[in-house]
Amino acid sequence: MLQQSIHYSLHLIFPGLIAWVFFRSRWKRAWLIMIGTMLVDVDHLLADPIFSSNRCSINFHPLHSYLAIAGYVVLLVFKKTRIIAVGLLLHMLTDALDCLWIK
Repeated sequence: MLQQSIHYSLHLIFPGLIAWVFFRSRWKRAWLIMIGTMLVDVDHLLADPIFSSNRCSINFHPLHSYLAIAGYVVLLVFKKTRIIAVGLLLHMLTDALDCLWIK
């Protein structure tokens, strides 16, 4: 229960804090975009079972793979995709923390 509370809080609150600190003039828009990056979890639908509390998402799901994460890092370079990249990378960081709970 604690793990899930921390996980979902980080998915919702942490992007808001990052938006407030780094994108202050447009923090609401930045936060909404970062929340929208949670759509990356659509790749969970390819897994069987769709959800497993004992599974590390990182490098298991296609959009959570190391190759995909490298692509998200590249998106940081471009100003037009920077907020999306930050949201995706925060999402991956949050999911990676779950991997620590499992071990």
